[in-house]
Amino acid sequence: MIDVAELGKFVDDAAMSATAIPQITEKHPDMFVHDAYRIQKASIDRRLARGEKLIGVKMGLTSRAKMVQVGVDEVIWGRLTDRMLLEEGATLSRGSYVHPRAEPEIAFLIGKPLSGLVTAMEAMAAVEAVAPAIEIIDSRYQNFKFTLPDVVADNSSSSGVIVGDWFPRETRIDNLGIVLSENGMPVQIGSTAAILGNPVRSLVAAAKLVARDGLVLEPGMIVLAGGATAAHPLSVGATVDATFQTLGKVSITVAE
Repeated sequence: MIDVAELGKFVDDAAMSATAIPQITEKHPDMFVHDAYRIQKASIDRRLARGEKLIGVKMGLTSRAKMVQVGVDEVIWGRLTDRMLLEEGATLSRGSYVHPRAEPEIAFLIGKPLSGLVTAMEAMAAVEAVAPAIEIIDSRYQNFKFTLPDVVADNSSSSGVIVGDWFPRETRIDNLGIVLSENGMPVQIGSTAAILGNPVRSLVAAAKLVARDGLVLEPGMIVLAGGATAAHPLSVGATVDATFQTLGKVSITVAE
């Protein structure tokens, strides 16, 4: 039997102490994705009890290739808290993470309540602004190995977010070129088209998935649409820039 509260604490403790842990499914091979979302909520509830605030959600497995690789036909999601929000150009401590990696993404700023089954037009009508962003993902599992239920339980690996300048919601975000660089050298090249063909589709999926948990994307919340390139490992001394066609640049520096 799965003890949701105990496993929520297990994941939360690993994140707080930056300690690698064994996969939950090693001990609970019969754990399903719906169990994993309950564990995720339990771990985030612990953060909220410590005073953190829920500021949005992140989407994961938003490329067709990743879906096929993992064997799913639907994206996953995780929760964002205010403690995860870093200023553009900030310096993060490598020691505060286990396996930190950076992904360039599109961020949506919600302007009107959004939840449930909606069209792309309805989803964008609830958006106030869009922005370039970098998400810091950090699987707490040993050797960066995990099953789908494991990653969902671990808040879908979400650990941090850096948001660039906000632009009006009418700003084009489909098929924008992106270059992720480390210390001035390109390490990943991609396009926002890698996010379900168009990042707006990820927003539509977010509205549907949070509704299953009885949640509403409220005004002021942020939705991260998912990685537009492969995630790049972060190392001490690196300055990582994500440069987006027409949207500018977002940066983060890594210290010990």
